[in-house]
Amino acid sequence: MGAIPEQLVESELFGHEKGAFTGADSVHIGRFEEANGGTLFLDEIGELPLALQPKLLRVLETGEFRRVGGSAECRADVRVIAATNRDLEQEVAAGRFREDLFYRLNVFPLCIPALRERREDIIPLAELFLKPWKKRLSPAAARLLAAWSWPGNARELRNVIERAAILADGDMILPEDLPDALRHAPRVDTSSGAPERPLMEEAQRRAILEALEKTGGNRTKAAQLLGISRRSLIYKLRAYGL
Repeated sequence: MGAIPEQLVESELFGHEKGAFTGADSVHIGRFEEANGGTLFLDEIGELPLALQPKLLRVLETGEFRRVGGSAECRADVRVIAATNRDLEQEVAAGRFREDLFYRLNVFPLCIPALRERREDIIPLAELFLKPWKKRLSPAAARLLAAWSWPGNARELRNVIERAAILADGDMILPEDLPDALRHAPRVDTSSGAPERPLMEEAQRRAILEALEKTGGNRTKAAQLLGISRRSLIYKLRAYGL
């Protein structure tokens, strides 16, 4: 959604009739019509302009919409999957996202924590991104990847792997193939030995329970108290069976 100019979002989603605006010299079929009987993925849904959110809500509720410049009702039976890196509950509280649209979209939420909060996924993802290049990670390079904080999440990891694969002379990714920021960053203890991991998880579990108790069970406030996102908190609650 963020890649579409605001004035074209409605036409892109719902289509337009010939002559609806300057340059509309033919009928344009929108994404909902194209996806009829299938699935439509709306990425960066938090970027949808507030003025257009009621129209998206209407098509989700009724399956009906009108093309820009048209008067006829069109119908589409579409399963919608939406994604965002924003906290939509905070967006609702700030008045930037409609509450009714949020609850209509939030039927079956899947919360994916930041990559730094699920370090066990870093190396498997890196190896997946390396497959097309037919190269391998050296143990030293893998340790550097595992220790990095990954502020750009999986996209940053993919870019780093692609860069390293291009720079590597042989079939092995070495530390010198990685960006300077990774090679010179302070080392983070990423060990997960059997004696230490249960203690760490128990400490996290206690901290979560204390935060929830202090905030009266309010997950948004508890996440703020813990210094993590609400999505990460929900992920941890499920992981710890809370």
